[in-house]
Amino acid sequence: MAPKLPPPPGAYTDFIARFPKLGEAWEVIHEAGATGPLDERTQRLIKLAIAIGAMKQGAIHAGVRKGLAQGITLEEIEQVVALAAGTLGMPSTVAVHTWIHDKKK
Repeated sequence: MAPKLPPPPGAYTDFIARFPKLGEAWEVIHEAGATGPLDERTQRLIKLAIAIGAMKQGAIHAGVRKGLAQGITLEEIEQVVALAAGTLGMPSTVAVHTWIHDKKK
């Protein structure tokens, strides 16, 4: 049984209420990407790593929020950030580190 994820931010729900077809398309994309041999935990860590590499602050906040709800530890999330350092460089890695600790996730 999948863990209960926290509710999405209000900005997302407002947008989906305004554009329900985009919300439906987003769900189809999510389901298609989730189909395969990787478990949910691994999928969440990979999605977080992709968000980090793309420097997508909102996606990083969402990935941290969802990861913690799934039982992924903060230490594991921090390791994903540390693994990105060689690719991102220190300034970007430090920025991401601050984002995973934002209290406004």
